[in-house]
Amino acid sequence: MRIPVALAFLSLTACATTPRPTITDWRVVATDDDRERMRDWRTAFTKALDQAQAAGHAADIAREGVLLEPDAALGPVPIPNGRYKCRVIKLGAKSEGMLDYIAYPAFDCRIGQEKELQSFYKLTGSQRHTGLIFASDPLRQAFLGTLVLGDESRAMQYGRDQDRDLAGWVERIGDNRWRLILPYPHFESTLDVVELVPEP
Repeated sequence: MRIPVALAFLSLTACATTPRPTITDWRVVATDDDRERMRDWRTAFTKALDQAQAAGHAADIAREGVLLEPDAALGPVPIPNGRYKCRVIKLGAKSEGMLDYIAYPAFDCRIGQEKELQSFYKLTGSQRHTGLIFASDPLRQAFLGTLVLGDESRAMQYGRDQDRDLAGWVERIGDNRWRLILPYPHFESTLDVVELVPEP
């Protein structure tokens, strides 16, 4: 199934018979809000860690090791296509009454090919990240997408609803281990970290 966010980026045509090249520069696609969030990723990471530690989760953070270390990116290997187990950790409460640290069990995810780009699908769970992965710099890849909620069967087009838009970085943090960091998501937390480990 090709997701609407992928169609929004890749199905651009100059006319009915002349396709344009795929847009491969994430800066051209990203909204102003998302470019700002991605630029400030490290500030979001350290703020989220401070919030979680102040709420008594220092041991939980330490137990995760490099997964929750801001400068753990190893580069330059991009994430391979395939099936993954992905585990989401939310750090820092966005508003009063929310939790400053919550770690979810592993969900099913998939990295696939979308012409010159890659796609990311979180296949299970009540909040499902869906979008495209772009080349960026020697340390990381850029991710732009949207959030699918509950029993929704289709993703909202990227850029249509700021609250659903997602932006972040895909980084290698070990042998066969990657993470997707999402600074300042519009739901619940200051930072979301998605651990990505290939299925055996």
